[in-house]
Amino acid sequence: MRLDSLAPLLDRSGPWATAYVGTARATETSGDERRLTARAVGDELARQGAGAATAEAVAERLAALSPRTEPQGAVVFAADGDVVLDLPLTRAPDRAQVSFSALPHLGPLPELLGENPLCLTARIDRTGADFELVDAHGTRQAGQARGEEWPVHRTATGEPSEKHFQVRVENTWESNAGVIAEAVAERFLQTGADVLVLSGDPRERRAVHERLPEQLRTLAVETSHGGRAAGAATELLDRETERARREFAERHTAEALSELRAAHAPGTGPAGSAGTAVAEGVPRLVEAAREHRVGTLLVRPGGPDRDREVWVGDGFDQVGVRRSELPYLGAREPVSARADDALLRSAVATDAEVLVAPADDELPVGGLGAILRWTHEEGAAAG
Repeated sequence: MRLDSLAPLLDRSGPWATAYVGTARATETSGDERRLTARAVGDELARQGAGAATAEAVAERLAALSPRTEPQGAVVFAADGDVVLDLPLTRAPDRAQVSFSALPHLGPLPELLGENPLCLTARIDRTGADFELVDAHGTRQAGQARGEEWPVHRTATGEPSEKHFQVRVENTWESNAGVIAEAVAERFLQTGADVLVLSGDPRERRAVHERLPEQLRTLAVETSHGGRAAGAATELLDRETERARREFAERHTAEALSELRAAHAPGTGPAGSAGTAVAEGVPRLVEAAREHRVGTLLVRPGGPDRDREVWVGDGFDQVGVRRSELPYLGAREPVSARADDALLRSAVATDAEVLVAPADDELPVGGLGAILRWTHEEGAAAG
């Protein structure tokens, strides 16, 4: 799950109003249904203690939702009478969730947004490539790569110069493949994409694939669907792209869970002990979050540790399992919060990633775990 879109939540103090709602189906009465839902959310926020301006701001934003722009629903975060952030969801919530609390209620977000890997698609032909970026919110253009446009087609004239011309054609193809491969690698890095799909005729995309850096060659997916020509099979390319994104997400989560399982193997010590590169249990996770050591935060639906009480201050690293810890961290007025909200806020601030484990998995224990950037032993060795 990408967290950079949540950065505005770090710039304001609470308390926070948070509302997750699904979008009514586009029917003759859907507008009335959204307005009724919005009014009910505003009333619930007021009941929980939100000021009138904050409750009204959330209700107004929810009433304006549309199935066309937020087909699954949205989450709205507000403080001090202002909507600070609203995001479309990629999965519809089972029911509206409304909260007025010290921190933004981020806990439901991993399941409702999903990992949402970003895919760079390159539609390749002999003269260049068109780039697109694809995620759960749609497809957008991402530029082009342009090579030489002549000569790129073989001829069969029977003239003595034909062999020489064919060599020139081959040289142009080879040169263009290098130009496209360089542009693919540069655009992949610039966009922060997770997945790469190369589409086009086999010879052309294979020539580009062979010239990519080794890391990109390993992860690139090739398909004949959806080349650069007008009328190419875009629907089939969309399916291939979605499959590549889904497989990346599944593989990425499985690799992280594998690290957690390794820490539970006999002879490795308890997961979350000082010498392991993982952490489980709220005390260990809170300690790692304070020290900015969480590289990947794993959450499991229904885990009992997710709503365990912790104590927080205004700073994202002001978090502890006991209220008495917070004054030592510089927090003047500690307040209680959910463990998953506090850890997710820390993940946003420290650019950690968040992954969702399957609900039927036994890990992470308690529903919260982390792959650490470094352990205390590694830090001591580096020092």
